[in-house]
Amino acid sequence: MNWAALAIGGFIGAILRYEASSWIVHLPHAFPAATLLINWSGCLVLGWLFTLTSNGWNIHPSLRLGVGTGFIGSFTTFSTFSVETISLCQQGDVGVALLYVLFSVVGGCLLTALGWKLALIQAGRRREGLS
Repeated sequence: MNWAALAIGGFIGAILRYEASSWIVHLPHAFPAATLLINWSGCLVLGWLFTLTSNGWNIHPSLRLGVGTGFIGSFTTFSTFSVETISLCQQGDVGVALLYVLFSVVGGCLLTALGWKLALIQAGRRREGLS
């Protein structure tokens, strides 16, 4: 069951990532905005999902694995982030590369924390019977 959940989640995440990267406007100086926004959204959702499922929102472990590791894991990508960073450096855009790394790491951590906080709020409301 776990293999199937990973495969299905990974398949959907990879296709959605490909499509989403074509929808996002490319910025000047080859700044990789698509990868940044995709990775940020994955950080937010993963922080929310793992926090909520650890605080009383019961879902089947295979579903959690399929969505968290499969879908979000293939939707976001560290390898593309790394290649784009090195490419920017090779093109002489070291400042843009450093900005990209800073935005990716700091923004990713902040959005994961936001997802965590939103999940805690949602879990608290659920316990109180408000949602």
